[in-house]
Amino acid sequence: MRQEFERCLKAAESGDADEQLNLGYMYDTGKGVRQDRIQAVKWYHKAAEQGNVEAQYNLGVMYATGEGVNKDDKQAEEWYRKSAEQGFVDAQYNLAEMYANGDKQDQIQAMKWYRKSAEQGDAKALNNLGVMYAHGKGVKQDLNQAVACFRKSARQGDADAQVNLGDAYYTGEGVNHDPKQAAEWYLKAAEQGDAKSQFNLGVMYLNGEGVNQDLKQAEEWFRKAAEQGNAKAQVSIGTMYAFGDSVNQDLREAVHWFRKAAEQGDVDAQFNLGEMYYNGEGVKKDLKQAEEWYCKAAKQGDAIAQVSLGTMYLHGKGVKQDLIKAEEWYRKAAEQEDAEAQISLGTMYYKGMGVKQDRNQAVEWYRKAARQGHKRAIQNLKDLGESP
Repeated sequence: MRQEFERCLKAAESGDADEQLNLGYMYDTGKGVRQDRIQAVKWYHKAAEQGNVEAQYNLGVMYATGEGVNKDDKQAEEWYRKSAEQGFVDAQYNLAEMYANGDKQDQIQAMKWYRKSAEQGDAKALNNLGVMYAHGKGVKQDLNQAVACFRKSARQGDADAQVNLGDAYYTGEGVNHDPKQAAEWYLKAAEQGDAKSQFNLGVMYLNGEGVNQDLKQAEEWFRKAAEQGNAKAQVSIGTMYAFGDSVNQDLREAVHWFRKAAEQGDVDAQFNLGEMYYNGEGVKKDLKQAEEWYCKAAKQGDAIAQVSLGTMYLHGKGVKQDLIKAEEWYRKAAEQEDAEAQISLGTMYYKGMGVKQDRNQAVEWYRKAARQGHKRAIQNLKDLGESP
């Protein structure tokens, strides 16, 4: 290996661009010589200045990552462009990524370079081209074209494209609605370890969509996704433990998974964890903890959490009684058409609790709940001599 390095060094010093590239690669990877990224940049630079397309690309990577040189996106873009204009597919893709996601975004340029890379068959570029068509970024929205791109990429084994193609079949966007095809593409991605598709496949097995209903299979796919940190899957596996669906009921395990998802900000998990603390299920009853988790979910707009929080403030359970806060939380949920919140808000107006007593407002909120079929609201209106 040392002899190969010496040979390569001699040729590189004599100006051979290919050997300069090779020498840069040896320094970059520590192959045949001690790894030295600064030396790697030096030799990539020499080869790149002679027009070596791969060296130009590698130099772009070094500037983009700040390895062996100060990070410099402008320099990275310049070297990617030189390489991309010579048709180097990886450079075309990276240049497109910079335009799509960088500080100075230009979706039209991103589209241009994704297309060039895709035309050479690059699977990731094909998928991203599909995303651009799907969302109308840098091009007129065209769901049929999006699906065509996803399909070409998916057939090459790109997991992201397989998920996107599965989503298209599931929603019927750009292709006929076909849950069976959706499940097949999700499975391909799931088997590659894609957490989103693992969760989606779990949902399909849970509901019997595109596959025969199989709670055991649902649990297995939810678990795979949950163990990778997918919050929705963590909620799903937690729910299965809470109710004993396909697994032995285990409320402590339910709390474990709800907590993992809740700490990621998942609103359903936050509410569920609040419920577990409120009822003392799988964890020691703790109304303060319940209030904290309800509050997190409520602030994200979860109507049921808002009602639960309102009720805690109304009765002073786990918090100091505060009728004004109770009314505020009930109102937030009531404005989302939550019937329980509407009747509670109506009652607060009827009794003048936390608000000025107002029979008309009470009737109005009772009617909103009654129109959703809430029996107590209907009865309250009858008691007041009012029609639903």
